[in-house]
Amino acid sequence: MKEFFIQDGWYWFLIAAAACYLIGCFNFAVLISHVKKRDIRDIGSGNPGSMNMTRTFGLKVGAINFFCDVIKGGVPAIVGYFIFRDYCFAGTQIAVADFARYFFGAFVIIGHIFPAPFKFKGGKGIASTMGLFLFSLSCEQWWYFFIALAMLILVFLYIVFTEWGSMGSLLGVSSLTIFQAVIFALRYSATLLNGWIIATFMLLLLLNILTWFAHRKNIYKLFAGEEHHTSVRKRKKRSS
Repeated sequence: MKEFFIQDGWYWFLIAAAACYLIGCFNFAVLISHVKKRDIRDIGSGNPGSMNMTRTFGLKVGAINFFCDVIKGGVPAIVGYFIFRDYCFAGTQIAVADFARYFFGAFVIIGHIFPAPFKFKGGKGIASTMGLFLFSLSCEQWWYFFIALAMLILVFLYIVFTEWGSMGSLLGVSSLTIFQAVIFALRYSATLLNGWIIATFMLLLLLNILTWFAHRKNIYKLFAGEEHHTSVRKRKKRSS
């Protein structure tokens, strides 16, 4: 692999951070709801995300919004992976792509949750974060896709049977984070104290902090017994 000297190529990450943040600021829920002559930010919970879209417009529209957000979170990560997959950080055996894909993805999530065009009030980042993990895992080993997909299916089933949408989503993101962290821990077991490895783990932690922070009101309501139930089966009947 080629050596990558951060002092010579730092500006690539600066450009990527700005571009990915702007991508994150583009909100599909706002766009789709406007197509339907409404503004999702004034309906239900006011959150411009897949869960509120499902509650408001039905399962089909919610699924379309979820898919779009998954793509938004996943594609920049793939771009980061393929740009840097032939490079390792100078003086190490650490792949730049292992850091870059989550660096790219993190700024998409930051833009999604804190979009400047919408006064820093955006979605909660679950679908985009799941897309980030789904694509980031499968772009290096195709069979990782099925492991990540299985986790997403388990999350869906948890929401179907418990009707706790927010908690199911958070558990799904946390599970995917742990899975990726274990992969990196095994891959770089001899160099876990390297700064770039620590930085990669910090990015994984940041993704969890962002999504949990965005759901702080839901968590408070959950413990207070005031959280809205998400009945997928009822939404499916409504969409039919």
